[in-house]
Amino acid sequence: PGRTQFKVVIKALSPKEVTRIYTPRPLDRNDGTFLMRYRMYGSVTKGLKIEILYGDQHVAQSPYILKEPVYHEYCDCPEEDPAVWQDMMSCPSQEPQITEDFISFPTIDLQRMLKEIPAKFSQARGAIVHYTILDNHVYRRSLGKYTDFKMFSDEMFLSLARKVRLPDVEFYLNVGDWPVEHRKANDTPGPVPVISWCGSVDSRDIVLPTYDVTHSTLETLRGVTNDLLSIQGNTGPFWENKTERALFRGRDSREERLHLVKLSKEHPELLDAGITGYFFFREKEKELGKAQLMGFFDFFKYKYQVNVDGTVAAYRFPYLLLGDSLVLKQDSQYYEHFYIGLKPWKHYVPVKRNLEDLLEKIKWAKKNDEKARKIAKEGQLMARELLQPHRFYCYYYKVLQKYAERQASKPEIRDGMELVPQPDDRDSVCSCHRKKPLREDL
Repeated sequence: PGRTQFKVVIKALSPKEVTRIYTPRPLDRNDGTFLMRYRMYGSVTKGLKIEILYGDQHVAQSPYILKEPVYHEYCDCPEEDPAVWQDMMSCPSQEPQITEDFISFPTIDLQRMLKEIPAKFSQARGAIVHYTILDNHVYRRSLGKYTDFKMFSDEMFLSLARKVRLPDVEFYLNVGDWPVEHRKANDTPGPVPVISWCGSVDSRDIVLPTYDVTHSTLETLRGVTNDLLSIQGNTGPFWENKTERALFRGRDSREERLHLVKLSKEHPELLDAGITGYFFFREKEKELGKAQLMGFFDFFKYKYQVNVDGTVAAYRFPYLLLGDSLVLKQDSQYYEHFYIGLKPWKHYVPVKRNLEDLLEKIKWAKKNDEKARKIAKEGQLMARELLQPHRFYCYYYKVLQKYAERQASKPEIRDGMELVPQPDDRDSVCSCHRKKPLREDL
């Protein structure tokens, strides 16, 4: 009922300023809290007024007044002082995964990387993008033919550069699935720092939030429907009304997923698992059948969610945690940037790699409903904390900052690099108060 009762009105503080602001209804998280989202299509220089109403009555401290300029996503207006920006964004002082990732790299030898990385990694994998960020402009060249996913890294680096002045930095980003640097710190020669979206216990790649969570965050209220905020308002029935079975839907990108379907056929009272697309094991389709695609919000009609790796870590895991179901997570060598903040039996229930104890764990959850519910809630609360949009920006910035501090020589724009331009946004008002006017404008 709350979803229809609350109303949010956002407008420019000054009546002289007019801008379009999209404000959908607040999301009811079914626990007494609501998420309010908005997307601006122009900037305001005098500030915003945010009214939160229940019927016609203001709620709490409403109206909330933001007195300074507020910029829309595509306004290129970076804060020049990174410390001020990080404070404004409430960035955590430490990110444990970043600290761990950089232990192997007290100094970063750009000259060695220039010689070694194109030869060692780009031919074999063909999914390496060489970036230089200089004077807050982003330049890059692609090494290999499987680099289309650079569109996701481009959009995040450009978005970050519009918000804060980035350090001058030169690095290699692996846009393929698998981590690539497997040498240990005490090997000769030792590892080189390659940045990836997924890490593993036997690799030394520096991990960034995945292209999936960053893209869904950037495109919230625009180009995507499943994002880390919308999930929170679509978590299905209340716990006691959910179907008491475990659910899995997904592609056939790992053999254990096929095993899940067999288990499901043998124990339909415990597990509902189906493969929605065959690419790797086409010969199994006749035997195992093909399941209908299912809307992601419908997953949460089920009380238990099975998270099994795909080619690497299953990138659905953050979304599953944010739902209102218990996540049964397969043990895995792979991890995303935030897994370090999670503990088995506190935030999710661990399942052996070969899934031999999965049915036993589902039975345990059914028998211990209150404990299962508590783990589901703890996982959800931790995910809400770790996966807030601003945390991704903080994380990206901190990786670039830590990397820049360790560079032994100055980054350069190399042969074959091209400028990645900021998107053209001439239709929207964007007068940046931080930028000094050019002499001819005075």
